[in-house]
Amino acid sequence: MNKYRIGIIGATGYVGVELVRALSGHDGVLLTTLVSQSYVGKKFSDVYPQFRSICDIELSGLDVSLMKSTCDLVITALPHGVSSKVVPELLDAGLKVLDHSGDFRYRDVTVYEEAYGLNHPHPELLSEAVYGIPELYREQIANARLVSDPGCYPTCSILALAPLIKHQLVSTDNIIIDAVSGISGAGRKADLPYSFCEADANYKPYAVEKHRHTSEIEQELSVLAQTDIALTFTPHLAPMKRGMLATIYADPMDPNNFSIDDVRKLYEEYYSNEYFVRVLSDNALPETSLVIGTNFIDIAVAYDKRTKKIKVFSALDNLGKGAALQAIQAVNVMLGLDEQAGLSVLCSGV
Repeated sequence: MNKYRIGIIGATGYVGVELVRALSGHDGVLLTTLVSQSYVGKKFSDVYPQFRSICDIELSGLDVSLMKSTCDLVITALPHGVSSKVVPELLDAGLKVLDHSGDFRYRDVTVYEEAYGLNHPHPELLSEAVYGIPELYREQIANARLVSDPGCYPTCSILALAPLIKHQLVSTDNIIIDAVSGISGAGRKADLPYSFCEADANYKPYAVEKHRHTSEIEQELSVLAQTDIALTFTPHLAPMKRGMLATIYADPMDPNNFSIDDVRKLYEEYYSNEYFVRVLSDNALPETSLVIGTNFIDIAVAYDKRTKKIKVFSALDNLGKGAALQAIQAVNVMLGLDEQAGLSVLCSGV
């Protein structure tokens, strides 16, 4: 069959290399153009030698006219504030786009500009962009020309809470999310806090008063709840390369008429047709090592009878279901391909 031609802008960052890893084994697509301003003229396998004989494509600078002739869809893995300038050019060239930045995740431009401290040059595209969680927006993604891949913290939190919020089983007040990410979540850069000696054997909270992903989580949960939600979100950095775990606390709407067994059944039913969402049973709890290198999110629920708090636990790979691999899942939907194509057997092994 004819393969869809895919280009990646920002191909040598951590998200970019994860995209190349999965798309190199995807039978329905062909990688044609890899853009990296830092390594123009080098082969991708020169930057990442493990890809020798797998992906030896020469890296190029950004040339929208070239991508128009060599691509059907472009995945952008660019910084916030840069995507908002590049993506409109790609759309004007007739390309479909999946963007990884925060520039098109918001429905309200004022919320975006407050969260990121940037002026959005193309706010008219926010009403068109589709939030890229296929489990929640599959039909809209299938008909979109612009999809915005969610942040890793939001994906881990939103999918964990969606059944409870959608079915109004918890109060929308006092939701607390404590989440931890691997260091690759900060991107491929040499900032001091992410150096080995600073990060090794060190576990720490950060951005405790205001994290930009808080508003993204609130936006999507508010859509599910059909009312405005404000919540407490605290991110943490752990000394691991990749992986993410969220522990979420919520109050049952009716604690005197509540069954955790019924809640577990609800989760199983809610995600029964979602291959990449694994609802754990038999008191199993999510672990980051069990989702590394995959597009899976593992979810478990528990109930503290003493404090009458529901606890929801979720784990994913911040570069997998939290970024690049979820992007490929959405790309599959955008192109009318099998949603699991290139993803269903990705696993970390031992």
